[in-house]
Parts: sequence; C-alpha cells; structure tokens
Amino acid sequence: MSIQMQMAPQTRSGFMMGYLETLALVERLHRLLLDVIKDEFERVGVLDINAVQALLLFNIGANEVTAGELKSRGYYQGSNVSYNLKKLVEMGYMHHQRCEIDRRSVRVRLTQRGREVASVVQTLFERHAEGLETRGVIDVARVEDITSSLKRVERYWTDQIRYIY
Repeated sequence: MSIQMQMAPQTRSGFMMGYLETLALVERLHRLLLDVIKDEFERVGVLDINAVQALLLFNIGANEVTAGELKSRGYYQGSNVSYNLKKLVEMGYMHHQRCEIDRRSVRVRLTQRGREVASVVQTLFERHAEGLETRGVIDVARVEDITSSLKRVERYWTDQIRYIY
C-alpha cells in the first residue's frame, strides 16, 4: 500500500491544499518577477524590451547557445522562444549565426547592447538579494532549502513527463 493511501484523509487533503497553494504562489511569483523587471527597465528608461526578453538576455549571459539549448538548459521556459530571439536580433540585443555543422540550427550570443541589459537585471537581482538578507526576509540556509525543494519538485515533474513513476 502506498504511503499516500496510508495517510489519513485529512492529512491528504491538507497536503493537497498546501500543494495547490504552492503552485499558485510559484505562478504569482513568476508574474511578479516579470513586473519587477519591467518596472526596473521603465525606471532606467529602457522601453523597447519586455521583461521576458530581458530575463532571457540575463540567462544567456556570456554563453553562445542555440534556440533548442535555451529550453534544455533552463534559460527560457516560454513557448515563443523563436519570436523573442528574432525580435532581440532585430533590435540589436543579440547576434545570430547559422551553425557550420547543422545549417538548420542558429547560434545566438549577446551584443554589447544585450550585455548592458543583462547587467541591469544582474544589478537588480543583486540589490534584491542584499535587501532580502539585510532586512531578515530570508537567509542563506532558507534559500538553499527552498531551492532544494523546488529542484525535487522539478525532477518529479520531469519524471512525470517522461512517464517514470
């Protein structure tokens, strides 16, 4: 008999409520993060890029990657990666070049302008990290606990997609 089946119905119900609350919070936090990034770019007067694109530039950083690698490396979770890459190239934030081996594949890297955007996001995150720590909102050990827990959930969901139970 599975552990879940052995749990009292109240305990299963309580876990389910907590799980659903966690899912909603993760979703809200992601949207709030995008709003925070958008506000920062409005504050510094960069209005031609959206928060998703800025976060994508930050995640790529000094790397040179293909569109496929963006998802596999966890740099980008959206379904419209091609659209955003095309827009970033058109706006001068990224260079693109066809791969010599596989001509269907395009490698991208940041231009100086893209590195400047990534730097704005880096500075924002550094300011947040310092503020969270100095104000006692969360400490290093708690961040490590949260990260570890979220990685376990990520692995579980990945296994579910791959039909591993």
